[in-house]
Amino acid sequence: MKNQKPLIIRDKTIFDGIFVKYFLKTIYVIWFKLAGWKTVNSAPRSAGVAIAAPHTSNWDIVYALGAAIMFDVKIYFSIKESWCRVPVIGPIIMWLGAIPIDRSAKGQVQLIKQFVDQHKNSRVFFLFTPEGTRGHVKSWKTGFYHIAQDCGIPIFLAKVDYRTKVSGVFHSFQLTGDKNADIEAIQESYKRVCGKKPQLQYPPYKGPLPEISDREIKIMRALYSIKGLATQAEISAKSRFDELTEEMLDFLVDKGVLERETHTESGRSVNSYRLTVAGNGCLLHLTPTLNL
Repeated sequence: MKNQKPLIIRDKTIFDGIFVKYFLKTIYVIWFKLAGWKTVNSAPRSAGVAIAAPHTSNWDIVYALGAAIMFDVKIYFSIKESWCRVPVIGPIIMWLGAIPIDRSAKGQVQLIKQFVDQHKNSRVFFLFTPEGTRGHVKSWKTGFYHIAQDCGIPIFLAKVDYRTKVSGVFHSFQLTGDKNADIEAIQESYKRVCGKKPQLQYPPYKGPLPEISDREIKIMRALYSIKGLATQAEISAKSRFDELTEEMLDFLVDKGVLERETHTESGRSVNSYRLTVAGNGCLLHLTPTLNL
């Protein structure tokens, strides 16, 4: 319907009602325990734009809401505006913290940015589903990236993994300014999250994380910090290992998290290594932040 009055995002939501909040918290604690679900160990304590992927079921927001309530985090979530205009149901959805999305409305993105900017000093998560629909897609909508960039806040990578039955934020991603590289790394991390209907998710599900030890994580972090090719000696110095063998590096190459390049130097072959895109995606799961 044309010329409808714009919906106003609510400042006061379900998360601001103490009785309801703690009642629901008790319900969720019991439900998660009985159903075998658990939350990520901790949640960021600042504001951020949270993305939840893959989004293949309406149950995703239910589990994401549960993790937020159990960590006393206030969340707002994006949803099609048409849902928010349904009688009775619409006001309830808005009370739950809905950010109504009408992609045809001029100036709406700016209104959302202004709302996020007003609350960025609070512990509030602004949840967006980059796929934009529960059906199969071939690309992400990246408005969440521009909102985070313009408001100067991180992107929280949230998941609802139906294989491991884990819900919550697994990484606080600091934008580098290189949008394409950032989106590529973020999408790669979501290839390891299993949606309720994995055949519909984008990017395609490629299975669980490979088993990686703490020592191997240090090597991956060192290469992330170096941001390019590095020799065995350079990696050893950066990761502060007394001894780093080629066998350890070969093991990570075999897992697909490192790639090797060989060149000739002073008449002998020298191997150099870099973190692969897949390795970068794995590292986002293995470290809560990358403030190196």
